Amino acid sequence: MRASPLTETTDLPVLLAVRPPMPPVARLRVWHVLLLFGAILIFARPANAQAGAQALSPLGVIIKWMPLLLTGFAFNLVISVLSMALGTVVGAGLGLLQLSELRTLRGCAWAVTQFSRNAPWLVLLFFAMYLIPYEFRIGGITVPFPDWVKAVIGFALPVMANVAEIIRGAVQSIPSGQWEAAEALAFTRRQTMWMIILPQCVKRMLPPWMNVYSLVTMSTVLASIVGINEMLTLTAQVHNAEGGRADLLAPLYGFALLCFFLYCYPINLWTVRLERRFNVKS
Repeated sequence: MRASPLTETTDLPVLLAVRPPMPPVARLRVWHVLLLFGAILIFARPANAQAGAQALSPLGVIIKWMPLLLTGFAFNLVISVLSMALGTVVGAGLGLLQLSELRTLRGCAWAVTQFSRNAPWLVLLFFAMYLIPYEFRIGGITVPFPDWVKAVIGFALPVMANVAEIIRGAVQSIPSGQWEAAEALAFTRRQTMWMIILPQCVKRMLPPWMNVYSLVTMSTVLASIVGINEMLTLTAQVHNAEGGRADLLAPLYGFALLCFFLYCYPINLWTVRLERRFNVKS
């Protein structure tokens, strides 16, 4: 007996979900910035000829003062790392307080986060520099509070607010079924948060956290306004030490730009790679 066509087994095509292609993005290469820096040095030569035959070339000046300039850049990195560490620790607690069941704690944490997040970074830096005392007296001992420590606190304030928002958003992006399943297994709210929810949030928090670190690193040049001897301050001092030559402005500040680019751009590439690798969906 011949089987009916309706009962015959046939391979039916299955339409699979296709991820839309990513739009093409122009990538900035390291050699692009090196080429720009070389062009700055080349165009600075005509002005150097007017400065006198005995004056060092812009490249020679940069090589001469490079150890000092790199010391200032290292100080920028120290400030950024300490600010990020302090802001992350405090911001983690602030972000968890925004998820508290107590309405008062939740409201206070939200207010502090919004104030620090929406205030200009330079204003927060001035706030820390001029409102924090220069020394503290503990008993009969005077403990100095240097300016660079106050600068770390000033940069840690916006980091704190951004990290708090990152943690709050990551926790709220976890499907509610995770909380319901943990409650069905008799987990307390604290156990659910620390053992189930937060471990899943790490992948979601890491890329934006790295973006915040890049912003903090580039913003540490604001410390030059309040007298911190970081790279931009030392660049201005080197320019004055070389007689204030006009042909040195672009090469010296271009060298500062190059240092920050070579440090921050790989972080940006790593962040994009992590975003693609940890492409989690709610």
